[in-house]
Amino acid sequence: MADIRTRYDALVIGGGITGMQAALDLGEQGYDVLLIEKYASIGGIMVGLNKVFPTLDCSSCICTPRMAESSHHAHIQVQTWAEVRQVEPEGDGFVARIERKARYVDEDTCIGCSKCELVCPVDVPHEFDQCLGARRAIYIPHGNAIPQKAVLDVEHCIFCGKCEKVCPTECIVFDQEPEMVETRVGAVIVATGLDITPMGKKPEYGGGRFLNVMNPLAMERVQSSNGPYGRVLRPSDGKIPRKIAYVQCAGSRDRSIGIPYCSRVCCMYALKQALLLRHYIHDVEVTLYHMDIRAFGKGYEQFYRRTMNEGVRVIKGKVATINEVENNDVVVRVELLDEGGRVEEHRYDLVVLAQGLVPAWHAHGVVACAEADDGFMATPEAKINPSYTTLVGVYVAGVAAGPKDIPDAIVEAGEAAMAAAGRLQRIGWHRAPAAAAAAH
Repeated sequence: MADIRTRYDALVIGGGITGMQAALDLGEQGYDVLLIEKYASIGGIMVGLNKVFPTLDCSSCICTPRMAESSHHAHIQVQTWAEVRQVEPEGDGFVARIERKARYVDEDTCIGCSKCELVCPVDVPHEFDQCLGARRAIYIPHGNAIPQKAVLDVEHCIFCGKCEKVCPTECIVFDQEPEMVETRVGAVIVATGLDITPMGKKPEYGGGRFLNVMNPLAMERVQSSNGPYGRVLRPSDGKIPRKIAYVQCAGSRDRSIGIPYCSRVCCMYALKQALLLRHYIHDVEVTLYHMDIRAFGKGYEQFYRRTMNEGVRVIKGKVATINEVENNDVVVRVELLDEGGRVEEHRYDLVVLAQGLVPAWHAHGVVACAEADDGFMATPEAKINPSYTTLVGVYVAGVAAGPKDIPDAIVEAGEAAMAAAGRLQRIGWHRAPAAAAAAH
């Protein structure tokens, strides 16, 4: 992996779809970009999704070309397994302090052959598969990972030495240390993406306690062709579920858990998953309980109607509790709002909680940008300059600024890139010709 240079035109924090798009938009204008991703591969949440709504296009088919383009672009340097620890203004630009975490593998000599992974005797729950599948203590993040380089998990490694013995390029480095580096940049784009609300936020729903109460990202992996099971099965016993429920607003629009806002995408991803379940398991019964459906985007209302026409039951009801019974089945107690508030209980093989979106990263202690009351980055000029933060020269895009779907995140990435390019032109931030020649 190339060393981080002492100067770039722009720093992009976050290597998901938003960060990659912002980096590409700047790179295509000739600006040199450093793209930092804290995980071992770029691609973010999107590369782990199954399909996108409302078109049902393959998510990876959209995301992986951008991953490849970002990693091979002449004006973009991708640094995975690294975190930005501090960004401070200095003169016209910023000084960024970046920690390159110890991978315990020499990236320059690793050829991604997976021989180390095959001989490793340690199985660990795989984060990419939402812990439904397993990985080894030394592993390549996933099949579409970029870079295709191994990373060693020292917390679970037993130091048996098998990976070192089988490695054809002798790239295992057990004594590798983290490295702190500094670079100067003219602009910063924060594209740090999302987390979903914790499963335990609504304890009455049993998230994190009951095996067959799933989060939506786990269902994305189960539905994916490269998922942990290869087909839709429930986690507790590998049974094909015949009766599935979705509980909407399980982590949004709820002041009792401190998340009063609508996360915007939950209705649509639940409808998408429910429709696909009808495609994958033809005799499955899928019921979606909601307070109201928010299908706000282009083609979203039509998709909602299509989902109902294809047999998904959409019921206006407020779920009070979810309890586990014999065989790990789950019972949903729901108040039916369109039927005078009548309370019913229904038994399901599987329940999916439509959890909301929260920021994956906070600026506090790293860069002096304010956050809004909801924890997302504050954008005081949102109506005219939606990417502007409270610190001149630092821009934000995607879910780092608030919940949104993929098309809106990509549009915001372009706006942030243009704002950053405008700043670079205004301050005359250019590399010396000698430095440009040395870089390429």
